[in-house]
Amino acid sequence: MNTNLPNRYDFKTIETKWQQRWQHEQTNKVSADTEKKKYYVLEMFPYPSGRIHMGHVRNYSIGDVIARYKRMQGFNVLHPMGWDAFGLPAENAALKRGIHPADWTYDNIAYMRKQLKAMGLSYDWDREIATCRPEYYRWEQLLFIKLLEKGLVYRKETTVNWCDDCATVLAREQVIDGCCWRCDQQVLPKTMYGWFLKITDYADELLDGLDKLTGWPEKVRTMQRNWIGKSQGLACDFQIENSDKKIKIFTTRPDTIFGVTFMSLAVEHPLVDELINGTPQEQEVRDFIRQTKIEKQRNTLDDELDKKGAFTGKYCINPFNGERVPVYVANFVLMEYGTGAVMAVPAHDQRDFDFAKKYMLPIRPVVQPNDLLLSADDMEAAWEDNGVLAESGDFSGMESTAAKKAIIHHAEKMGFGKPHVTYRLRDWGISRQRYWGAPIPVIHCDDCGTVGVPQEQLPVTLPGTDAADGNNAPLHQQESFYKTTCPKCGKPAQRETDTMDTFVESSWYFIRFTSPRKTDAPLDKTAAEYWLSVDQYIGGVEHAILHLLYARFFTKLLRDLGLLTVDEPFSNLLTQGMVIKDGSKMSKSKGNVVDPNDLITQYGADTVRLFSLFAAPPERDLEWNAQGVEGASRFLNRVYRLILANTACFSGNDTVEMARLDSNNRQLYRKIHQTIQRVTGSIETNFHFNTAISAVMELVNDISSAINHQDSLDNAVLKEALQTVLLLLFPMTPHFCEELWEQTGHAENISTARWPECNPSAIQEEELTIVIQVNGKVRNRLQVQLDISDDQLQELALADERVNKFLGDKKPKKIIVVKRKLVNIVV
Repeated sequence: MNTNLPNRYDFKTIETKWQQRWQHEQTNKVSADTEKKKYYVLEMFPYPSGRIHMGHVRNYSIGDVIARYKRMQGFNVLHPMGWDAFGLPAENAALKRGIHPADWTYDNIAYMRKQLKAMGLSYDWDREIATCRPEYYRWEQLLFIKLLEKGLVYRKETTVNWCDDCATVLAREQVIDGCCWRCDQQVLPKTMYGWFLKITDYADELLDGLDKLTGWPEKVRTMQRNWIGKSQGLACDFQIENSDKKIKIFTTRPDTIFGVTFMSLAVEHPLVDELINGTPQEQEVRDFIRQTKIEKQRNTLDDELDKKGAFTGKYCINPFNGERVPVYVANFVLMEYGTGAVMAVPAHDQRDFDFAKKYMLPIRPVVQPNDLLLSADDMEAAWEDNGVLAESGDFSGMESTAAKKAIIHHAEKMGFGKPHVTYRLRDWGISRQRYWGAPIPVIHCDDCGTVGVPQEQLPVTLPGTDAADGNNAPLHQQESFYKTTCPKCGKPAQRETDTMDTFVESSWYFIRFTSPRKTDAPLDKTAAEYWLSVDQYIGGVEHAILHLLYARFFTKLLRDLGLLTVDEPFSNLLTQGMVIKDGSKMSKSKGNVVDPNDLITQYGADTVRLFSLFAAPPERDLEWNAQGVEGASRFLNRVYRLILANTACFSGNDTVEMARLDSNNRQLYRKIHQTIQRVTGSIETNFHFNTAISAVMELVNDISSAINHQDSLDNAVLKEALQTVLLLLFPMTPHFCEELWEQTGHAENISTARWPECNPSAIQEEELTIVIQVNGKVRNRLQVQLDISDDQLQELALADERVNKFLGDKKPKKIIVVKRKLVNIVV
């Protein structure tokens, strides 16, 4: 044994050496090979903010372990990396620094690429993409035009945040306390045209497809189901009094329709103008509408607004009982959901109840619980559950479920209603009135209307990206960009000045990764068919709805365009937890950020990777612990010394012969294969790398103990034990294991080695541990042979010295033997 060894391994030299070798040998470069089984693993690509954080380290380490593990199993592994590079944050950061967004973005990409390479991540860098490059978004523009031709993209009026002083549209996050983030002037709602993708055409398929995604967390599938929000109920018309116009409503609770006491309209409802024109209430309602729109611009859809409304002065007629129902405009009714009109039943909807109390409107209970009689005067809250109908005409006495069907049937028979399905999901608005995004490839011509840019003229590039002093003003402020000619008639025309939502780029990047250098089409169909779908996708749960839903939608769009054959983009999804420090998520604003660069400089990338994988299961939050990093470092240094102290065992070509091993060597050999089984199981079952690492640590302890206390340690067993440690640790600590693999005389890199297989015959225990009880209390444990009989067990138990101390002179009344587990002596 070599005892003249350094105390710590030189991680800086080792990690630099292996990163350079992997790059030189193109170790991670991959191409489609139909002779091999493929595996596509992908972490959600980052926004190039400037530097990676510990959340990135954890996310990418998880993906890298999976990629390296699958390669060792013989899979042809695709593991790419790119940059979600467009968007408002880059534009704002560049404006703040007085530089162009392109310069800011590409500088950040260069820095972050260097950081990721320093972590030893096994990406195929030849496939790297950046969504802000014209060679990427030109195909996005082509897809837009194809969808436009199929009627899956359309343009309509929408309300945006508008700053008069800056003469520009602001994103919601740029509106601070109702004012522009840049000039501090009040932001007002403004109606403008925007582009929308018809995701609602795919609502049912997106919903039904969730049942097939068994490799996704149920939490994520539930979130998407709720977001799509399929509801079945009654579509019904309430005639406006003394008018031929009708208010269309949809309700999932037709059993409550006899309890309607007022009607609530969204402030944007198209009938509002007609209802209030020339009425005494007109000015009051218009003031209310204006104020409500301003408040809505300041709040998100999830913000709880104080219930407010204004009476229009008009009434509508409930078609079921002929009652006059006052019509209000209300701030809590959203035009984006349903019909923009809500029949208000304050006795059975809490929101309506609060509104009715505030404006002293009638409350009429029409659904009674089985064990209680509701009275409007005594109600302190709405009764929102099912029950038995009352004061509901011919439907009184019916149970809610039956009444719903009967009421819908009645409405359909009478011609004023019908069964209807509606969705919470709304079409995807992709227009952004900013500079740093992919231009929407459309030209507006007075004669020809809306014309898609011809394919041969793509990409429509952003102006100023090639010039050092390039103009990065919003496109509607750049005349040289938007003045053009119509590709159909040749007359003067105007380019679309909106850019695409950055979610469009991230909705198909995983597809482009399959053929990122293809120059004549968005993708190579053969490569896409080989690689897709992504076998394992990894990212934060915060992307559960928008990104993941849009990616599913885009996959189906490309399938229907004939470009793909898959229905779903991601077969399996892992949503990793956050990195927590001092009780909250790491963030610059909280001042609790730990810079991965500092850790890598102090401990090396492999130690940082090992810590991030060992500290918690991937789906749970990781609590930052500096002692944990130090512990990971100590463990690697211990393994380093252990292996280099025993390099002599690698010189021979002996293989293990189980039949010739004594009990001590068999015990260590058994531990080797039990560890292989545990580590493989931990990775395959749920990616619990923490338990996998713990199993390797146990094996290292057993190896050390065997070396220190066993004179006849079999050379072949020791060699296999040390090799197994390196093979099992390699996906987690690749530089470290490559170096030791080489130093122990292996000609090929460990990255080309196969994952070790568990020998089933080796893991079988030769002895059993039997618990001995006296009157149900444990008094000893005995090691016995596997084939021991019950009678022999009884004899051993009764002869045991410790057991006899508790028996004394008492004779056993009964002896209970639970086979292969315990003996209980009852006295």
